[in-house]
Amino acid sequence: MTEDSGSHAPGPAGPDAGRTRLGLCSVTFRRLPATEVARYAAYAGLEVIEWGADVHAPAGEPGTVRAVRDASDRYGLACCSYGSYFRATPGELTAFPAAARAAVLLGAPRVRVWAGGTASRYALPEERHQTVRCLREAARIAADHGLELATEFHGGTLTDTVESTARLLDEVDADNVRTYWQPPLDTPDEEALAGLAELGDRVTAVHAFSWWPGNSRLPLADRRDLWAAALALLEGRGVEALLEFVPGDDPAVLTREAATLRCAAGRTPSGRP
Repeated sequence: MTEDSGSHAPGPAGPDAGRTRLGLCSVTFRRLPATEVARYAAYAGLEVIEWGADVHAPAGEPGTVRAVRDASDRYGLACCSYGSYFRATPGELTAFPAAARAAVLLGAPRVRVWAGGTASRYALPEERHQTVRCLREAARIAADHGLELATEFHGGTLTDTVESTARLLDEVDADNVRTYWQPPLDTPDEEALAGLAELGDRVTAVHAFSWWPGNSRLPLADRRDLWAAALALLEGRGVEALLEFVPGDDPAVLTREAATLRCAAGRTPSGRP
């Protein structure tokens, strides 16, 4: 275990144990300083934040990462995840320890990673095996830092379908590796929810947005039924639902989107059940 600058973000304790925590992915507002992102998230009544490695918390800038942690603490937000862009290629492995250290500095219990850069239907067997080997080694490094890994559930990767995601997790075969989930583009609600149910306890967090058709961004309320059903499936598992890519990248709509997410989770405006 490496030296920690602070405790990792725990889930709710006592009667709230297993409750889904609601939060924000900082990449939603890439153009804003971290302090502003944290301020908007807190004002919207959100509990947790996933800090992205691309702009707000680069792994190679520990001073910046510490400042981001300070911003989270100042506004009462727990960091639930470090949003890395590690794609599990051999050339990236030497840089992964820095990502793990950044997650520790943030107090995050998890590093989000990507499962290669090729869609599952096009990946050659050796490419898949290589991604599995790299994820297994990243999982070992993460475990040494007391961290979990979670793969992005995304097109153009080996976790672009439920079937390929389940197979990949089986192949990596590490206790500290799970997956994110988000509704696949242009997938009807019933089919998307069936996939979420099939992944079951392997899901550690979801990225919440309302896109339809394609990547046209709608208010979350336009797919309220999908999110109410998804959060009902997740309740009691201690996962996070993280708002991502709101309409127009507009921070002014975050309070509205957060209110919709709370409603979908069966919460009152105060955040209580």
